[in-house]
Amino acid sequence: MTPTAFALIILAGLIHAGWNIAAKKAGGDARFAFFTSVLMMLFWAPLGWYLGRDAVPLWSAVEWGFVAASGLLHVGYFVILLRGYRVADLTVVYPLARGSGPLLSSLVAITLLGEQISALGALGIVGVVGGVFLIAGGPGLLRVAHDPAARQRVHKGIAYGLLTGAFIASYTVVDGYAVKFLLMSPILVDYMGNFVRVALLAPVVLRDLPTAGMLWLAQWRFALLVAVVSPVAYVLVLYAMQQAPLSHVAPAREVSMLFAALIGGHLLGEGDRLARILGAVCIAAGVTALALG
Repeated sequence: MTPTAFALIILAGLIHAGWNIAAKKAGGDARFAFFTSVLMMLFWAPLGWYLGRDAVPLWSAVEWGFVAASGLLHVGYFVILLRGYRVADLTVVYPLARGSGPLLSSLVAITLLGEQISALGALGIVGVVGGVFLIAGGPGLLRVAHDPAARQRVHKGIAYGLLTGAFIASYTVVDGYAVKFLLMSPILVDYMGNFVRVALLAPVVLRDLPTAGMLWLAQWRFALLVAVVSPVAYVLVLYAMQQAPLSHVAPAREVSMLFAALIGGHLLGEGDRLARILGAVCIAAGVTALALG
């Protein structure tokens, strides 16, 4: 992994942890995802037009197919993530989502895309996943909780975290192929996917406009924050994918867990502080191993 790709991933991780904390505080659903996509489409329109005016007319059905697939997978990812945040703790859902996603995408990259990974890189993946497991609760996740309500909340968090991770793995492979092999602009892949997301989510909003209006008034600040900063984080990752193997970039994104453990855990008052710190150390070591391997 090049130093540039490594730096892009570190910056993206900080931004990613920040907007997930904002999304958790918003407590939104699919309508929040719609608000975010619309604001994202409007805010980044000048850049999208500037980069797309010459490139987009040259796209064939293949490029448009990847944009459509990316938009669809991102909708599933965001809606499931938000639902998980409403029924469980961020420090369970987010770590499991971020840990299972890169593990799956790395396996796909190695087995299907023919990418190679060294022994040190493989140890890095183990370190990242192990750290995520500790942040999510460690061995406590495998023990039966004394409080049935707490146990059910943890189980829901695990389910939604793993499902979100499957979507993360899917869109990482699709978008990674688009920017690495089709040589599509990372910014355009993400921006044009907004049109797909808005079209898919619009019916949810139109079914109950009065409720959507009330939610907009309560959530628009959080939606604007996510719309402005989340594309920056993901585009940085896509640029990193152009410079380094997908099997290295995907797990290295979990550096965001270090920031989420130290910032999000404190702000939200969730989870065991020692387990989060130990998990963050494992993730930092894993990311370093990936960078060197």
